[in-house]
Amino acid sequence: RSIIAEQKKEPEMTVRYYISSADLTAEKFATAIRNHWHVENKLHWRLDVVMNEDDCKIRRGNAAELFSGIRHIAINILTNDKVFKAGLRRKMRKAAMDRNYLASVLAGSGLS
Repeated sequence: RSIIAEQKKEPEMTVRYYISSADLTAEKFATAIRNHWHVENKLHWRLDVVMNEDDCKIRRGNAAELFSGIRHIAINILTNDKVFKAGLRRKMRKAAMDRNYLASVLAGSGLS
């Protein structure tokens, strides 16, 4: 796969190589790669942008994995809340500032 980044002054081409033992045609292999990155970007974009996961400095023991799981759970809980119509970032702020909203989200009463 080759990518041309034109956001910089000089266009920059990056080549990525993929290795697989699957017996796929070039089209099916390209589709599999695109689907993989679609899932990766959809999930990890929210974790990074909303939860600043890439800036997390937790490195001790298995704490990084535990906090990652907590972030996933928090995003799922806030995404499932249908009462407060807002983005994840606003829902996080509201949960931090409003104990009643936090309690209703944790109790699952915002599901409809």
